[in-house]
Amino acid sequence: MAERKVVCYIAQSLDGYIADTEETLDWLLDVEMDGDAGYGEFINTVDTILLGRRTYDWVVDRVSEEFPYADQHSYVFTSHPKENESNITFTSEDPADVVKTLQQQEGGTIWPVGGSLLIESLLNEDLVDEFIISIAPVTLGKGIPLFQEAQRRLDFTLEKVEKDGQIAQLSYKRKRN
Repeated sequence: MAERKVVCYIAQSLDGYIADTEETLDWLLDVEMDGDAGYGEFINTVDTILLGRRTYDWVVDRVSEEFPYADQHSYVFTSHPKENESNITFTSEDPADVVKTLQQQEGGTIWPVGGSLLIESLLNEDLVDEFIISIAPVTLGKGIPLFQEAQRRLDFTLEKVEKDGQIAQLSYKRKRN
């Protein structure tokens, strides 16, 4: 059985923020793009979504009336779990423990959508296999950074650099011995 990959496909500002001080991505919607920065191709590989509770709330409140990841199984990490919905599991379990369990099962790509604390917990357990980072040409000055304080060094290899309108996209794979 091939181990499932954890791929962090995410956008950030030029100065490293994934959300502004109001915890929104409105700044990203103004960036000129020619395509979808590979999102369509990427999402077709994903069968499991990981979200922090604030990211989940933002997606539900601001993005669309329907949960956009209804075709994938989603885990929402929260200190106050509520009753599960069709393909959404609300849990207070440690994200790293959930990912380790998922990696023992058959399936596709595991995508930690956000936020940065969720990504940090996976990095601290060396569970992120790839980063696909789209960099928008805007500085926010403040906000939620992509990377919190790392507790360890992890090396990645640059695999690809692409341009989509004004977005620069960097693809990195975890360098493992």
